[in-house]
Amino acid sequence: MGDVSFADAAIDWFDDNARDLPWREPTTSPWAILVSEVMLQQTPVVRVLPAWLAWLDRWPDPAALAADSPAEAIRMWNRLGYPRRALRLHECATVLVHRHGGQVPTDLDELLALPGVGTYTARAVAAFAYGQRHPVVDTNVRRLVARAIDGAADAGPATRPADLVATAALLPADPARAARASAAFMELGALVCVARTPRCGGCPMARRCAWRAAGRPAPVGPSRRPQQYAGTDRQVRGLLLAVLRDATGPVPQQRLDVVWPDALQRRRALASLIEDGLVEPVAPDDTPPTAYALAGQG
Repeated sequence: MGDVSFADAAIDWFDDNARDLPWREPTTSPWAILVSEVMLQQTPVVRVLPAWLAWLDRWPDPAALAADSPAEAIRMWNRLGYPRRALRLHECATVLVHRHGGQVPTDLDELLALPGVGTYTARAVAAFAYGQRHPVVDTNVRRLVARAIDGAADAGPATRPADLVATAALLPADPARAARASAAFMELGALVCVARTPRCGGCPMARRCAWRAAGRPAPVGPSRRPQQYAGTDRQVRGLLLAVLRDATGPVPQQRLDVVWPDALQRRRALASLIEDGLVEPVAPDDTPPTAYALAGQG
């Protein structure tokens, strides 16, 4: 079954060092775990925590969210980033109500068929909500396995089938313990085996780490620079959405025109929000449209 002792060491460390996060509580519902996994994509825990608590307070189950409008989901998402995730969660809640009786399914293929639920999220929900044995592979896990097992400094830009196979080989046979190992791998990658300044002195894998034994070689190829935000279309999209979220009704074009001085970039950002289904013209037949609102607000 692979190097199970790797999982044992990770679990022992996790038992003593895991962060106290509410979605890890045994009584947390599968829906709440699904929401946390969607929110945590590309977003740090410190920002997700208050948003997750507020979201579950308002929509404690899929039926509650499905009964509300997509606009309210976008509005509730606030400044969490990547707001299409709010739309996907709303679509997911609707599918859960109509196809699954308002429950999050236990079957991996059914999870993968849900809107906005991909390879990582489906396996995370199956493992953390239902205690199943699946490799849960995010950026942190890929980096941990690449270093400790393969001796590489980095795992590459995207998850590959080989990453799932490599991680699955490290999981214990017992499903519940495998799920805990998956959580431990993620936490080690997030807190110890970090990208730029790994804390090898406090790592339970230090003695068995192939990358450390090789002298911690540098990554091969050009380094990936952090994404810039200031001045990008993402920033302009955020500014436009902020105006629409705060409004109680349709927003005239003139109010949107003042949020960013570059008219071409502003139009491009607005067009992308419409294409993503986050914003819609209030009177689509008007040419050009004279007012906009969040999707589903009307």
